[in-house]
Amino acid sequence: MASSEASLLYEGKAKRVFKTKIPDQVLVHFKNDVTAFNSKKHAELKFKGSLNCQISAFIFKFLEENDIPTHFLNIQDDCWMLAQKVDVIPLEIVVRNIATGSLCKETPLKSGEELPKPLIDLYYKDDALDDPLLTDARLDLLGLVSSSQKMEIKSVALKVNSCLKDLFKKIDLLLVDFKLEMGLNRKGQLLVADEISPDTCRIWDINVQNQDDRILDKDRFRKDLGGVMDAYSEVWRRLNKSI
Repeated sequence: MASSEASLLYEGKAKRVFKTKIPDQVLVHFKNDVTAFNSKKHAELKFKGSLNCQISAFIFKFLEENDIPTHFLNIQDDCWMLAQKVDVIPLEIVVRNIATGSLCKETPLKSGEELPKPLIDLYYKDDALDDPLLTDARLDLLGLVSSSQKMEIKSVALKVNSCLKDLFKKIDLLLVDFKLEMGLNRKGQLLVADEISPDTCRIWDINVQNQDDRILDKDRFRKDLGGVMDAYSEVWRRLNKSI
């Protein structure tokens, strides 16, 4: 699907967003770019955009079926998604079920340790500041969301987590943690936006014990493990199998 550069609204690390003839709708193009460490590490992987678009569409539809509103409207092509236009809230909402990554660097928790309950971390979405973790006091200071919006964001994040954990468990996958972005549509409704894919989730194969071999997400790229597209393809294969 072609789209003119003149209609480009926004380009990020992994996606480009274009205007459409309908003011409250946008076309989202999933790129083959893969980045890590705030773009300090970068590569292009064939079919990555298509896989992430298909996986995200599947998950968005699944969330909608479970009464969680998203920006997703439909798939336009293998790497193009039609979505509601939203004013994105500049927060990265990270939900953690298992300790790993930055949580283990910042706390005494050991990698692989199951958390007693899901942990929600909110980060200020700003590449220039390296997306810093926000305390409630700093969130209030910045005035990014109201108290009621903060409660709604956390409530929706926990609902998404519960739905995805159940979905992944049925296909022998463990949802370790994941990042969400949310935004408000023209009616002021809070929607899950951006994407939900192996780029934004940590996903482990329940049946594999080796700490590296079980990884089916972007950590394979971060850690130079190889097999990134094989891992993404396996996630997509299992999701299709779950239908």
